[in-house]
Formats: sequence, structure tokens, C-alpha cells
Amino acid sequence: MARYVSPLREAQAAETRRRILEAAVGVFSASGYAGTSLAEIARSAGVSLETVKQNGPKAALLLAAFGHAFSGTEDETPLHQRPSLEGIRALDDASFVPGWLQFVADANARVARLWPRLLEAALIDAEVGRRIATLQSNRRLDMESVIALLRGRGLCRSSRSDEQLAGALSFLISPESYDQLVLEAGWSIEDYFAWLVEAVERMILA
Repeated sequence: MARYVSPLREAQAAETRRRILEAAVGVFSASGYAGTSLAEIARSAGVSLETVKQNGPKAALLLAAFGHAFSGTEDETPLHQRPSLEGIRALDDASFVPGWLQFVADANARVARLWPRLLEAALIDAEVGRRIATLQSNRRLDMESVIALLRGRGLCRSSRSDEQLAGALSFLISPESYDQLVLEAGWSIEDYFAWLVEAVERMILA
């Protein structure tokens, strides 16, 4: 017998999942990995502890919360392979770099306080450490893909190797750069974005 699937029930479950992940972003960011409890996430999300447990455990919630905050999805494939970013890839040459960096700046604004919590958790939980290694590997693939795309469009004229450029690009657009410039130095998001564009133009494209 085929299993009956209720669209309404699925939509309700998805909305509950979204609320839990958004609550987890805030709680983990404020309290750290060790200091966060599932009960605290439940209170913040306005759901029962049992509901949070059904969406857990804690390490899985942290990782899912990061994916949700960064790109609005729990998809773990590299960014350059995701259909959801096709709109950015389809931008014309004049709009591509600013459009892509706007996506990066907005994503960093959402995860800058959460990213250190993942690094903290990796010291405690081996599975988190393995998942972060996968995230970092995907990030390297993303940077290599962006450099190849910039080369293919004729936007990148640097004589440095693609490997060097990918490493430099990864450093420039990291959540750590947002953390240091916006959260620590007090830059506005507009100043941070302008710096990103100038830095990429000078250090990657020229």
C-alpha cells in the first residue's frame, strides 16, 4: 500500500524545522556550542523540547543551522553546483562580480557569529570535524570554479596560478574577514561590500 503524504503536514513540518534552525542560529551564536542546550533552542523556537530532539541531535542542528543561515538550504553540495545560484552565474560580465560578492557579503553577515561555533564544536565532536572538513573541501572547489569562470569570461587577467588565486579569494571572502571588519572594527555592511569589490578587483582580477 502506498504511503499517504499530507501536503499540509509536510508544510507544517517544514515551517517547524525552519523555526528551529533559525532559533539554533541565534542560540549557538550567543551561547557557543558547549553552552547551548536543546531546551534553550526549544524555548527560542517556541516548540517543545521533544520536537527539537526529533530534529536533532545538537551537532546536526548546528551544521543544519549553518547551512540554513548561509544559503537558505541544507543542501551540502558545493555552491557552484547548486541550481539555486544559476541566477548569479547568468549575470552579464559587468554585473557578475558585484552580484556574486553581494551574495557573499549577505551570507557572511548571517553566519559570521556562527562560524566560530562550528570550529569550537569540531574540537569536541569528531563528526562535526569531519563535516567541516567537507565544507572546507567544497569551498576550495567553489573558489576554483569561480576563478575558472572569471578566466573564461576574460575578467581575470592575473599571471598568478589559479591555485594561488583560489586560495587568496577564499581568504578575502571568508566569514573571518566580515568578523574583523564589521563586528570588530565597526565597518558598515556597505563599506565592507565596497572593500570586497575593490579587493577582488585589485588582488584577483588585475
